[in-house]
Amino acid sequence: MTPFRRSSKPSIVYWHGDTLYLNITNRCSNRCYFCFRNFTDGVWGFNLKLTREPSPKELIKDLETYINRRFWREVVFCGFGEPTARLDCLLEVAEWIDRNHMKSIRVDTNGHGYLLNQGRDVVKELKDAGVRKVSVSLNAGDAETYDRVCKPVFRNAFNAVLEFIERAKRELEVEATAVSIPEVDLEKVRALTEKLGVKLRIRNYELPFM
Repeated sequence: MTPFRRSSKPSIVYWHGDTLYLNITNRCSNRCYFCFRNFTDGVWGFNLKLTREPSPKELIKDLETYINRRFWREVVFCGFGEPTARLDCLLEVAEWIDRNHMKSIRVDTNGHGYLLNQGRDVVKELKDAGVRKVSVSLNAGDAETYDRVCKPVFRNAFNAVLEFIERAKRELEVEATAVSIPEVDLEKVRALTEKLGVKLRIRNYELPFM
């Protein structure tokens, strides 16, 4: 695997395998102690520490360079921040992808979309823009554990994540994820996702550049 080079230019479009990723912001409403960005400036040889947030026009221009270079199984909004923190940017770029390239579009999110965008129907807007799947970082089976390991800036963030999942599963394909760390009871998380009626993917805790 290509080692990360600290001097490399920040990337807003990057890839791994047959997946193309979009790094649209470094802002996040969680401060997870296990987050990759606490330990490195990038993954898979790409620098994801942005010096500024790219405009939708810049993202689309970069996408035009790479989106036809090979077959991408999907395009994923996932970087060193929470994509729904820039909902309008996300929607504009997703609409462009859906209109011009008809790629499968996924958003990797912490589930704080409604907290970050008060008064908006986030799930409906995502669906209307062409997003078909969301991967939600649940990372706990209860609020106390969630607050301890994810350190959200919002109160009642865990319940907001559950609400996001409940809303999203009516409109989109939903996958919940949890990182395998000592503080998290994965069986409790599994029971919760079964109750919610969504798939669960356990992520082994390992840095992707190692």
